[in-house]
This record gives sequence, structure tokens and C-alpha cells, in this order.
Amino acid sequence: MSASPAPGTRAVLVSGSANGIGAATVRRFAAAGWFVGIYDIDAAGAERLADELNAERPGSAVAGRLDVTSIEQWEVIVAEFVAAAGGRLDLLVNNAGILRGGRFADLPIAAHHATIAINVDGVINGCYAAHPHLAATPGSGVINLCSASAIYGQAELAAYSASKFAVRGLTEALELEWRKEGIRVQGVWPLFVDTAMTEGLHIGSTDTLGVNLTPADVADQILAMAQPPRGLLGRLRPPKVHTAVGAPARIFQTLADLGPSFVVREVNRRITHS
Repeated sequence: MSASPAPGTRAVLVSGSANGIGAATVRRFAAAGWFVGIYDIDAAGAERLADELNAERPGSAVAGRLDVTSIEQWEVIVAEFVAAAGGRLDLLVNNAGILRGGRFADLPIAAHHATIAINVDGVINGCYAAHPHLAATPGSGVINLCSASAIYGQAELAAYSASKFAVRGLTEALELEWRKEGIRVQGVWPLFVDTAMTEGLHIGSTDTLGVNLTPADVADQILAMAQPPRGLLGRLRPPKVHTAVGAPARIFQTLADLGPSFVVREVNRRITHS
């Protein structure tokens, strides 16, 4: 579908955005006046959401199919989106991901491999394909969907936790590499969010902590992180690299930053009933 944003309109591309956190995110950005790219392996769902947003504000969205494990697809859709956006890419949100819960040895090996392919390769592909367009857009940025599971390895979420540790490492490395190019790279860290990924998920950590965040909670945080720094101090100070969503995640993040490693391990052992 075609759309024509007004010149100078900021543009955000969100992967995995037909449903859940991704859909909530594009709705927030569209409501804030951004031009949004809705890309998902569920192409029909992405198109429906774009139709909805364009009915509310014509020229606010484009959509298409994206398998994030394919660098070739990434390169095509990023180029198409930038052309539709008038030559700019202000923000990439790497949101696409999957989660399979259960004891490591009880899950099929294909589930572990798929988790790494989508959650890690998908983010690497997105950053790689988007980089030249981000570098050409002043004040651009990347926000990667990380997770509180990257604070300490999570029992019954071994591959998922490992994937989010990889996203954490990539975010930190690119934040250093791309800072001189004017590209902000950040990670957002929610705990369990009420989406299709957590529907019917019963593991030690969800039984202990519950599933208390909504997609809107995460989308609000992403939109806040995307705002340009304010004032002289804000412009001089590097942006916060990792931002936890929700009080429990902030507590766990602080404990991991300040507490002894054996305490962090024991807290996680008790949460997961391991």
C-alpha cells in the first residue's frame, strides 16, 4: 500500500508489529504524528493495521511481510520504507521475537534454534540493513526489545534468555560504535507482557511474578525513549542504554548492577523454583 507523509515527518520501522507490543508501538507513534512501517511475517495482519491507521490519518502507515531471519528481505523492506518516508529513517524498533517456555531438555532442538534465529539473527539483520539509512538521518536511533531475562539466565527460558543476553551485548556494542555517527542505540527491558507469547505460559517465574505488563506499557516506554534529549545537559549526557519497564524489572536490574552475584543467583533460583 502507498502512503505519502508530509515532508519532515519522522519515520519509524517496527518489526513484528502486526500484533502485541509491536502493534501497540506503531499505534503510539502514529498517534504522535510519526510515519510508521508495520512489518511482520503475518502480512495480512500488518496490512489490516496499516489500513486502520491510514483511515484515521491518511498517509500515516505502510505495511508488508518480513521474515526477520532473511537479510535479503530486510534490505528490500528497509529501502522501500525509506523511499516511502521521503528518504529518512529516524528510528528502527527491533521488536520481532518468539518465546518457548519449558525445561531445556524437554523442548525440541528446533524450538531453541528458531528462538536464536528470530530473536538474535533478526535483530542483527535489522541493524545491519538499517545502518546506512540511520547514518543518513540526523538524530536517528535504534531501540531493541530486550528483556529482564537478560539480567540473569532464566530457568525454563534458557534459549530465550540466551537470545536476550545476545541482544543486550549487541545493543551495548553498537551504542559505542555508532555514537560518533549520531545514532542512539538503546534497549528496553520488560518483564512478562500480556501478549500471545505468554498466553498459557506456566513456568516458575511466571507463577511467582505473574504477567502484569500490557503491550501499551512497553509502547509508552519506547515512545518516551525515542524523544530527543532536552536542554543542554540532556544533549551532553549520553542516553540511558538500558531501560527496564515496570517496578519489578527495575528492582531486578538495580540488584544485578549493585548486588553480589551470589545474591542475584539466589533471587533468580527462588523466583524460578529451581
